[in-house]
Amino acid sequence: MELKILWMYHDVMDLYGDKGNIAVLKKRCERRGIAVQIDTCGMGEMADMCAYDLIFMGGGADKEQSLLYQDLIKRKEQVQAALDSGSFILLICGGYQLFGKYYVDAFGNQIEGLGLFPYYTNAAADNKRCIGNVLIEANLDGERVEVIGFENHGGQSEGVTQPFGKVIIGHGNVFHGIYEGFYNGQVLGTYLHGPLLPKNAKLADHILKKALKKRYGEVTLAPLDDTWENKAFAAMKKRLIHAK
Repeated sequence: MELKILWMYHDVMDLYGDKGNIAVLKKRCERRGIAVQIDTCGMGEMADMCAYDLIFMGGGADKEQSLLYQDLIKRKEQVQAALDSGSFILLICGGYQLFGKYYVDAFGNQIEGLGLFPYYTNAAADNKRCIGNVLIEANLDGERVEVIGFENHGGQSEGVTQPFGKVIIGHGNVFHGIYEGFYNGQVLGTYLHGPLLPKNAKLADHILKKALKKRYGEVTLAPLDDTWENKAFAAMKKRLIHAK
């Protein structure tokens, strides 16, 4: 068994250590004897997106998004073809925003998105930002899973019809929001940095199963000893609740 990952814009969209998500996916595969192929694709570079099980795009500030959005829009048909072929897509912060209709930055510049989903993002007034640790209750295809992360975003994403989870602590898609992120079963977009997956072993395995499904159907992952990860998660959750 092999997992093929395409890391989009690895050289400009890697805010707050998002490369850690790739490292976790790779390590959890290797511990199970699953081979991993990781390829990168920068601006102007070619890649057959349909050939990959998992496509990942990390976060970036306004500058990075304004540099690459035109390159991304040129790939809209390729992205749609990858979705149609069964690829799973994980998007963090700026990547999440750019799969929606548009993002209006702090200077009023409108950065066009792929428009694959109905949500849109506007920068908050007075350069205000949603900053801090976040705890959400995510619905992963019917399974309720708590997810912890760190948010630092000025963008306020509205029009999200399929949220990733319900906010327990933190802001989410908007200031003092009820919901965080976007998830439709094949695309997961979220504002949670930190990076996300080192803190959330259950979510990492869920993403692996969704990605492997493209070529192998429903798979059962061998259990791993996540004693340390579970203790770390419990400690982080306890700190968040006490600080609330």
